[in-house]
Amino acid sequence: MRHFKTSDTTLFFNTRDEMVKVKLATVAYFEADSNYCNVMFINGAKATLLTSLVNIEQLLSDRFKDDAPMFIRIGKRYIVNRQFIFHINILKQKLILSDNISPVIMELTVSKEALKNLKQLYSNN
Repeated sequence: MRHFKTSDTTLFFNTRDEMVKVKLATVAYFEADSNYCNVMFINGAKATLLTSLVNIEQLLSDRFKDDAPMFIRIGKRYIVNRQFIFHINILKQKLILSDNISPVIMELTVSKEALKNLKQLYSNN
């Protein structure tokens, strides 16, 4: 990917041959996939971006530097939209994401340590 542009609620990823528009409010999570990044939307749609999860993390950090962050990094593999966190199961190493409206439920396998930290974050607030 060559150019990154940001607006309040949307990221645009452009290459020579394509453009992907990512509305942040509809993103369930970003997932690292080598030098690529998969974007999973809450409706079940998926887009693959030619950028790393580290670049996505920086874009989101820049976007939310003055606001409460909409996304949280969980382990090495995921950046998750906080509004869709539904269930944390440390023993089964599962994180369930849902919007509580659509029938789509996303189940992520996450390390126990990362889930403990996430649960602690919510328990302290």
